[in-house]
Amino acid sequence: MSWLTWRVPFQRRLVSSDRSRFLLNSPFPEKMIRFILLQNRQGKTRLAKYYVPLEESEKHKVEYEVHRLVVNRDAKFTNFVEFRTHKVIYRRYAGLFFSVCVDITDNELAYLESIHLFVEILDHFFSNVCELDLVFNFHKVYLILDEFILAGELQETSKRAIIERMSELEKLE
Repeated sequence: MSWLTWRVPFQRRLVSSDRSRFLLNSPFPEKMIRFILLQNRQGKTRLAKYYVPLEESEKHKVEYEVHRLVVNRDAKFTNFVEFRTHKVIYRRYAGLFFSVCVDITDNELAYLESIHLFVEILDHFFSNVCELDLVFNFHKVYLILDEFILAGELQETSKRAIIERMSELEKLE
């Protein structure tokens, strides 16, 4: 079987009545980011970007479960934790947890490095970023995230290229 004819088989009809659980374990391509969450230590979600469709109730449930997973882990453990049938890679910066949910077979270190790159870009763009920058300038944070990740895939990994694009967009405003 050649690589051109190989396709990921998936089932179009829903077996379960719980549509949200099906979509989280869905026919979307492997090796993609399912969602990105930025949460503070109290559990307030400061940024949430979902690349798979979920209902609002399921989103709140996912945010609560992910927060409980990452905030209670001891620092001596790894920053990778299994979540349902996927994997959550997280990193704590000051009072914020940056969490990325990916497929179980994805490379953890690549996503851990991408979280760090995202924080470096935010830090450069906002010049010493803090949680309030994310709250009051959320539209710019989403813009940076969209330059960095597109449709659940890492799009651009060059810090310089992303910062140049953002400065061009700033000139247009």
